[in-house]
Amino acid sequence: MGTPGNSIIGAAVSRIDGPAKVSGKAQYALDHPLDNVAYGVGVASTVGNARIASIDTSTAERMPGVLAILHHGNTEPLFRPAEQLEHSRAGEIRPPFEDDQVYYYGQFVALVVANTFEQAKDAASRVQIHYDVSKPAVLLSDAPPPQGPPRIHYSRGDADQAFESAPVKIDETYVIPVETHNPMEMHATIAAWDRDKLTLYATTQGVVNYQKVLSEVLGTPLENVNVISPFCGSGFGGKLFPWPQSMLAALAAKRVHRPVAVQVPRSLMFTTVGHRPLTQQRMRLGATEDGKLVAIQHDVVQPTSMVDVYVEGCTGVTTMLYDCANLTANQQLVRLNIGTPTPMRGPGIVPGLFPLESAMDELAIQLKMDPIELRLKNYAEQDESYSPPRPWSSKHLRECYQTGVERFGWSKRNPQVGSMRSGNEILGWGMASSTWHAGRGSATVRVRLNADGTARASCATQDIGTGTYTIFAQVVSQKTGIPLDKIQVVLGDSSLPNGPTSGGSTTTATVLPAIARATEAAINSVLDAATRTPGSPFFAQEGATAPKLAMANGRVHIADQPPASGVPFEQILTTRRIAALDGEARTSPDPADEHKVSSHSFGAQFMEVAWDPGIARLRVTRALTVIDAGSIINKKAGTNQILGAVVMGIGMAMLEETIYDPRNAKPLNNNFADYLVATNADVPELECVFVEYPDYHLNEYGARGIGEIGLAGVAPALINAIHHATGVRVRRLPFRVEDVLGAEKATVI
Repeated sequence: MGTPGNSIIGAAVSRIDGPAKVSGKAQYALDHPLDNVAYGVGVASTVGNARIASIDTSTAERMPGVLAILHHGNTEPLFRPAEQLEHSRAGEIRPPFEDDQVYYYGQFVALVVANTFEQAKDAASRVQIHYDVSKPAVLLSDAPPPQGPPRIHYSRGDADQAFESAPVKIDETYVIPVETHNPMEMHATIAAWDRDKLTLYATTQGVVNYQKVLSEVLGTPLENVNVISPFCGSGFGGKLFPWPQSMLAALAAKRVHRPVAVQVPRSLMFTTVGHRPLTQQRMRLGATEDGKLVAIQHDVVQPTSMVDVYVEGCTGVTTMLYDCANLTANQQLVRLNIGTPTPMRGPGIVPGLFPLESAMDELAIQLKMDPIELRLKNYAEQDESYSPPRPWSSKHLRECYQTGVERFGWSKRNPQVGSMRSGNEILGWGMASSTWHAGRGSATVRVRLNADGTARASCATQDIGTGTYTIFAQVVSQKTGIPLDKIQVVLGDSSLPNGPTSGGSTTTATVLPAIARATEAAINSVLDAATRTPGSPFFAQEGATAPKLAMANGRVHIADQPPASGVPFEQILTTRRIAALDGEARTSPDPADEHKVSSHSFGAQFMEVAWDPGIARLRVTRALTVIDAGSIINKKAGTNQILGAVVMGIGMAMLEETIYDPRNAKPLNNNFADYLVATNADVPELECVFVEYPDYHLNEYGARGIGEIGLAGVAPALINAIHHATGVRVRRLPFRVEDVLGAEKATVI
């Protein structure tokens, strides 16, 4: 089925939730107006590795307004989440207060509950914790070498022999430090019990997963737990899963018989709610003298926490992006006294592209070959990571390269280092490939057509700031012809029909088929009522053949006649004296299709930097992103997604790093003053171009997800541009001006 022709699909549509956000009406986690709310403030560990010897709460308990102080010594242990394959995953497998051990700095060791936030915070500062302290393992050098087989292993051909015999070789190690998500809305939960029923007002990327995890951890029937999250102040992956504050809010609310709000302060956003882990990646490329890859070897070491196994999965992109017969990839884990890592926008692929695309640039320089020519020389016509290789569902990376070359003016690039100037500045141009896997899951959507001429679509998914509300309304409008301003979309409530978690750039591809089928079911109900309702202009008398009807522009009409000849659909409902007609549909991918093709989005990043050696200033001056992601449902929201991701990529390459104190494992820069993110001053004018080739493998609209691919490849493209301007190859992010000035680099990571 081709892309539906209605102009609402693919248009640059403003978000339907925009007015609520700019007017302050949108309710985020702590905005819900519950009566008699108490406040919980966590007491966090000030050491990274210890046993709690004692907790003295006597002073804090006597302070005004204090209602309760919870810790491992006075609360029943919570259960661990079941970790079922679908929708049951917590941020940490170990629930809070499970034992007397401290595994990382900032771990919740107590919770003070009081009438006001100020009272709780004051009392929390008076809780005395005494520790039996051990030295924490914070650096990779603190941990013993990885033991046993790698967590990830992939092999095809004979990469060792092919690399040894290759006439041209690259063998370098690249490091990406810890990055922290830091959305504007911090993690927060209000928990409220009504007898045995629990409602949680939360900031989350997955209300259904959140519901299941809290049900399992608390030992409460699933139907007695409801999670409400109509708006989420961004998550970037950090809010995919519930974290300890969620469980603590529920425990405290049950203890004090009042709703309890718990918010994670900014300082603890660096410890107890996940991060992108450090990765140390050795990349070896072997090639012929004309640039054909004959061997790729990718070896990764990354830390995980003491209590969870989290694998960043950096090697997957290496196995599929380029044509190469001989390839090995291995990833090892070491345990450190850090909080559990978690997915951060583009997990695995984004950090995996940094060494691969940097090494490809280094190889191009060694071969004296244009970086794009080298990539085209090794263009993968099929996904070789499978055996046998699978065809792509759709791939138009060549078109991305070509579009980027034309729009960026790549033909004017002089490959000689430092050769391009603009006034006192030396320009550097760099590029990198981009990719992200494409997929979809299961979703159930209910669409209701109302007798007042409006429509309502509902699903237990959520909008994390990406435009999901608007996607729902667009599809309903396209199918029915009802204007957007007459369509209500209800999301962010686990009691609604089951919906997907917002992660992995899969939400849009997942919900589109369900919205379409549910809307069609609702329309069919109206059309059926039109032929069976006395007084309807389409009523079919007994024995007569019912006319074939259709619905367009919000009107029911005979199928081969124009919509204007019909009547508004609400006239059918009012004639029948019914308030509404519903349609509901559950859609899932066909498991058989998953093994037939490989589905990915692709793209190319082009970056320009300007280096002024006179004042030692390097700035990003131009950025072009070209994306092949199938059809784009909403050009405005889609462009915003890509440009926002590019801004994060600038931060990744130039600014972001979480630094730990090796003495106690404390993140030293756990605030917005010292943890640097890209601001307007760091961001040039950005351009995004979509090369639209519908990919009908996932849905009838030909759309794939785009939340993460805009970040993929930004960091290596910038680092490649920096080398072109300065001749300095940065292999440890973020870039520092000291790199160019020749400062000695640290050897301990």
